Formats: sequence, C-alpha cells, structure tokens
Amino acid sequence: MKKDIYFDENYGKLYENIEHGKAKVFTYQDDNGKISNQFIMREIPIKINDYIYYDIVTPYGYGGPIIEECINGKKEQLLKSYESEFEKYCNENNIVSEFVRFHPIIENAKDFEDIYNAECIRNTLGTNLEYEDPVKIEFSKSCRKNIRQAINKGITYKITQRPENIHKFKEIYYSTMKRNNATDYYYFEDEYFEKIQKYFKNNTLLVEAIYQDKTIACGIYFIYNKTIHIHLSGTLSEYLYLSPAYILRYAVTLWGKENGYKLIHHGGGRSNSKEDSLYAFKKQFAQNTEFNFYIGKKIWNKDIYGKMCQIKKVNINTEFFPAYRI
Repeated sequence: MKKDIYFDENYGKLYENIEHGKAKVFTYQDDNGKISNQFIMREIPIKINDYIYYDIVTPYGYGGPIIEECINGKKEQLLKSYESEFEKYCNENNIVSEFVRFHPIIENAKDFEDIYNAECIRNTLGTNLEYEDPVKIEFSKSCRKNIRQAINKGITYKITQRPENIHKFKEIYYSTMKRNNATDYYYFEDEYFEKIQKYFKNNTLLVEAIYQDKTIACGIYFIYNKTIHIHLSGTLSEYLYLSPAYILRYAVTLWGKENGYKLIHHGGGRSNSKEDSLYAFKKQFAQNTEFNFYIGKKIWNKDIYGKMCQIKKVNINTEFFPAYRI
C-alpha cells in the first residue's frame, strides 16, 4: 500500500483534463531500492525544429518522487542512479522541465532536495487526532465558540462514507466557486467527480452541515492510511451567516477521532502569505500542527529550455517556473 493517496497510481488520472496532459508513473528499481515518481506530462505549446516537447508537473495537491524501498546505507547511491535514469527518460521523451510539489507530511523533499533544489515556500496545517481531545487542543477559542453557536442555532451534521450520490455536493460546490470568482483550474467538471467515484469511492467521505432539514454546506474529503485530507467544500450563500463551514471541520474531527485516524490535513492558503485569509481560517483548527511545504524545480534539457525562453522573450531566471509558460 502506498503511504498516501497522492502516491496512488490512479491519483494522477483525476487531473489529466485539468492539466491538459497524461498521467504517468516512472519507477526506478535496482539492488539498492526503489523510487517512483507520478506526474502529468503536458505538451508545451512551442515547437522547435518541428519537434513537440513536454514538461511534467505533480498532480494537484502534493506528491513528487518517493523512495519506496531502500537498503540501509545505500540511499545516496539509489538517488544518484534515479537521477541518471530519469534524466535519460526525460531526454528520450522530449521532457524539458519538471515542477514538483513535495508532500509536506511525508517530507520526501528531504531525500530529493539536491536533485530538485527543493525550496520551502509556505506551511500547511493539520489537526492532530492523537491528542486526547483534539477539539480542545487544536481548535482556537473563537473557533470553538463559533461551533457552539452554530449548534445552538440548530445546525446538525451527517457523514457518509463511500457516498453513492454526490449531486448535492456538486451543486453547493459550484455555487461557491461562482461566488468566489474561482479560476477555471478550480472548476472541476462532472468527469472529475466521476473519476473520484471510479477510483477512490472507498477513500471518500461526504460531510454535510444540515439546517432545517436542508444541506447548507458540504465537503468531500479523502481518507487514506489513517490520514484525512480536506479536499473540496462549499456553503450556500444565504447560509454563510450561520458559519456552517466550522461544523464540517468539527464533524470530521469527531468522526476521525472515533474511527482511529491520526491526522486531518487541511492544506495551506491560496498564497505564501501568513496573512492569507484561507490560511487564517484553517489555522483555527490547527493551533499546534504545521508542516513545511516544499516545491522543486528541475530543468532536464537546458538548451531547449533556454531556446523556449528566447522565443517567448522571457528572462530565463524569472521566479515563475517554467518561465516559458508565463
């Protein structure tokens, strides 16, 4: 079993349409161990000498290369061999560059920091369910007050494991995206939700906040190997004043604790700023648990990368990566 959902070989398939590419898994194995790397291979809209080139990116969320097996004392040799073989693979497949979002909990960035020049850009947040009372220890005082007030107003909740029907969730989610003027990247189409049902139905929780017999807020969360990942959620506009989003997180915390889960991972903010409003909201459920989120950038074909930047007339050293996609 993989260590987390983001390394499951079907996970990348959820994002092929969104990233306009094809999900692939590269596996390197020798006597020293085994490394796998799941990514989405995207065609670059710039041809050079009539050749089609590609770049690769970690599917939405987290992932990157991971050491699955390793003989004691042989890690350095395994990593060198992986880099050499993967560079060969990239050259053979016209792959120019790679952007990696490493997994903050599993900390695979530590193993690959030299290969990918790993850089910590922000923190992600978690609720540690191994505390005797995670609500009391991880939730802020104001957060617990919001929950009490919501319950006193009559909000209840319902949790469905392996949900058969997520139509209600989609309606609420799309209304939330519209209200927030979300970019196309976050407007997941029906096919995306069908793939979740196909590949990860057994790993899905549907959490509902209910008021006067009506679902007013909803979340789809992933469960995998004793970790709960907050994935997508939404609230109907006319019920925002009741703060049902707090009930969703409260409900899944109680459920996770009761069912032997160890951690809820909330992710981070929309930006790298500590003042980010989404980060601040999530921090209310994570007073004591944070993780370092690393990204990695690798140019596998420097010559072609440079030529593409010249064609696009962009500075090769710009912070945006890959620069030719500005």
